[in-house]
Amino acid sequence: MRKFAFRAPGRVNLIGEHTDYNGGFVLPAAIDLYTTAVAESIDEPRLVIHSSNFNETHEFNIEDETPRGDWTDYPRGVYVMLRRAGVKLTGANLAIRGDVPLGAGLSSSASIEVAVASSLIALDLSEDEKPTTQKSLNLALLCQKAENEFTEARCGIMDQFIAVHGLVGRAIMLDCETLHHTPAPIPTGLSLVIANTMVKHALAGGEYNQRRSECESAAKKLGVPSLRHATLAMLPTARLAPSELRRARHNITENTRVLQFVEAAKHNDLATLGQLMAASHASLRDDFEVSCPELNAMVEAAQTLPGLIGARMTGGGFGGSTINLVHTEDVPAFREQLAAAYQRLTSITPQIIVTKASAGVHACSI
Repeated sequence: MRKFAFRAPGRVNLIGEHTDYNGGFVLPAAIDLYTTAVAESIDEPRLVIHSSNFNETHEFNIEDETPRGDWTDYPRGVYVMLRRAGVKLTGANLAIRGDVPLGAGLSSSASIEVAVASSLIALDLSEDEKPTTQKSLNLALLCQKAENEFTEARCGIMDQFIAVHGLVGRAIMLDCETLHHTPAPIPTGLSLVIANTMVKHALAGGEYNQRRSECESAAKKLGVPSLRHATLAMLPTARLAPSELRRARHNITENTRVLQFVEAAKHNDLATLGQLMAASHASLRDDFEVSCPELNAMVEAAQTLPGLIGARMTGGGFGGSTINLVHTEDVPAFREQLAAAYQRLTSITPQIIVTKASAGVHACSI
């Protein structure tokens, strides 16, 4: 039996939220929290999936392509899409473990998908081929397709892309329409501090898909292929519903903020970085309406703390995490004081994670 292991990272998005499925710009970084998937070939037509995190094992016939509506849909969706794409898979044992917090807006789902896909692809190699990391757009696109079609989450390409292509010490500026991407600097002396609110509101899944539908409807009424091509000048005369107007305005202004953020980072303009992050959070809160009281409390609690450059929600919203850019020497005090302030405001103990931009998917020891 052949056996291979790959690990894929979670991600944090510095700026550019809900723009990826509208063909816009995003600025994610892979983080040093990973999902590891170990795939072993077996001579039986079954897929056996074990999760250390859930302490569960489930078995499926490989011809069964019916989603179950639980965590197994993420690895199974990848398995189904690989077989449809012509990867010669028979049976397999999959063992999955990870330290990307679930439901925290850090893309644990994409890290599972990319790790599983990479380990399963390695099983398809001939005996004399050495498994290599599948750093290709096709891998990211296949994993996105699995999430869109098998779990019915209409996500854009950002999460799977950064799980494949993440770079140590760099964010990546991604054009989600053309998939052109360039490394983007994170100013020296700054740390990425993720603050997990420990809240995930139940309406997130349906609301996410609703936001995407509203964006598509707005683009159609504006006569553009996606909101990437809309401008603020188009909005006053467009016959948009109030919610469509707000969604369009967020996307237009957020795309501009991503481009400005990259330029400010190149010039070490920390004040502008902070202003752009604040404007992004306000737009997500008021125009895109995907924030929540806990996210707002976390952002507000950070404002007067030592070392803060900027804070905003990150990820799909309705709970999850904020991203804070903080002077590295101030991180210990910032971390302690943010946790205490948030707990005072909400009576919830948060999870504060200090992370760094890290590598994308790669082979690892079993």
